[in-house]
Amino acid sequence: MFSPLPPVRPEPSPGSWVTLNTGPVPLRCWWAPTSSAMPATRAVIVLPEIFGLNGWVRGVADRLSATGVPALAMPLFARTAPDLELGYDPESTHEGRRHKEATSTEGILADVQAAIDWLQQALESREQPLRITVVGFCFGGHAALLAATLADVQVSLDFYGAGVSRGRPGGGAPSLELLPSVQGELHCLCGSIDPLIPCSDQQAIQAALQTQDPTGMRLRYSAFEGADHGFMCEARDQYHQASAEEGWRLLLEAAHS
Repeated sequence: MFSPLPPVRPEPSPGSWVTLNTGPVPLRCWWAPTSSAMPATRAVIVLPEIFGLNGWVRGVADRLSATGVPALAMPLFARTAPDLELGYDPESTHEGRRHKEATSTEGILADVQAAIDWLQQALESREQPLRITVVGFCFGGHAALLAATLADVQVSLDFYGAGVSRGRPGGGAPSLELLPSVQGELHCLCGSIDPLIPCSDQQAIQAALQTQDPTGMRLRYSAFEGADHGFMCEARDQYHQASAEEGWRLLLEAAHS
């Protein structure tokens, strides 16, 4: 069994920096393994907000590790700002968005696949393939939806990933049009008052998921009443405790399934 809501900052942190060289560019990642001597059967990849692998994102990986699932937080801006760590002030938001505009869908997918390859080399046993869950927040949520199209991803959670109904990184048709390529599970989670995902966008996301999976068992949508953008993050003014607790419950359920 695992704790329904692990501590915000487990002490001591199980994580450390590692550099992955399994893809087209080096990836400076935060790796939070577990202390278990048993072979891992599952792992989580954490995709950050536009603010990079800052303390909060590393803490997400640490909290997952504390529940018994190894977690790897990986950068989304490895080509333009591989060491990016920003706060949540307006200047940091401007800087993060500048790097977001330089990304491409192809680059994001290649980097997530490189992280998967590294995890498989590090953890996968001969007896059982590794179950990969991807979770992302903000721009990382959009990237998590993209990652759901990869064959090695069993579960993907998109926390308030804006823009999926209007475009995709690097240009092209909306990312929602990639849903037919998702073979695993995908869960899109939005705050009801998120200004970056207005009602029209939320309705488009929900409709696209239902069209592709009318049962709602494999492709799911959750709206969090009264929650703003960034409701999972304690470091942001928009943090919404009740929604964050439910979000963590859903994340842990997916990570341990």
